[in-house]
Amino acid sequence: MSSILITGANGQVGFELQRSLGALANVVALTRADMDLASEASILAALDEHKPGFIVNPAAFTAVDRAESDKEPAMAVNATAPGLLARWAADHGAVLVHYSTDYVFDGAKADPYREDDAVNPQSVYGESKWLGEEAVRASGAQHVILRTSWIYGHHGSNFLKTVLRLAGERSALNIVADQIGAPTSAALIADVTRTAIERITASRVPGDLSGTFHLTAQGSTSWYGYAAHIVREALAANVKLALSLEALKPISTADYPAPAKRPANSRLNCRKLMDRFDVTLPAWQDGVDDVLARLRAAGN
Repeated sequence: MSSILITGANGQVGFELQRSLGALANVVALTRADMDLASEASILAALDEHKPGFIVNPAAFTAVDRAESDKEPAMAVNATAPGLLARWAADHGAVLVHYSTDYVFDGAKADPYREDDAVNPQSVYGESKWLGEEAVRASGAQHVILRTSWIYGHHGSNFLKTVLRLAGERSALNIVADQIGAPTSAALIADVTRTAIERITASRVPGDLSGTFHLTAQGSTSWYGYAAHIVREALAANVKLALSLEALKPISTADYPAPAKRPANSRLNCRKLMDRFDVTLPAWQDGVDDVLARLRAAGN
């Protein structure tokens, strides 16, 4: 297999991709210093230097609230850069794996979102990610777009680690309870990406596996339910916390205003991915428990 170029090597997904894809091919893992996705010249120079067969792009401007007041860099990284990567891939016969988000939807649907449901982003971040998807699709490149949500891992910063830290520091904590979704581990995303690349490499029909797919762990919970699970598991493992489960309180989105609007329903229907790539997706609790155990083993 030809080489695999990974962007955002220091991020949660980028870190796990290096583990997951390392056995498949030569992996070129680039940080922002190596490839600045806000710079067309930097992007094209890195691609021309390494000439990858696969480009895997987890790098993104993910500061959701800051994007509301800092739109230009969010659009450069999330909307313009994916199109540049995709057009290079189209011109050089490479394949692009790109990651998107539940934020392309408005969250008003009662059921989990399908890939062909109408998009209606409610934030600059969501709009930028949608424009990035569209640029990839318009490029003519063979591509896989994986929409996911509520990412966490043992590497990097995320909600799981924040809850653990605050539970160790505070005797009371309020968490939003009226937004629902599926916490999805960076490790799961990386492992499914590996499967997708293996299937694409083995396929006899070029482009047969191109498209947009939803990828999350199975089941759903609220941010409050997610936090309660974290605290409950930590207490069961005798982790010393300042917070009791009873002192963890649910609140509404209205009680916790933020610059960017969040989807009330972030659930994604993943049947298309499971059928097309023959993958089984675990319950969301499985990945959370695994990361909690790894953090404890590391003394975190």
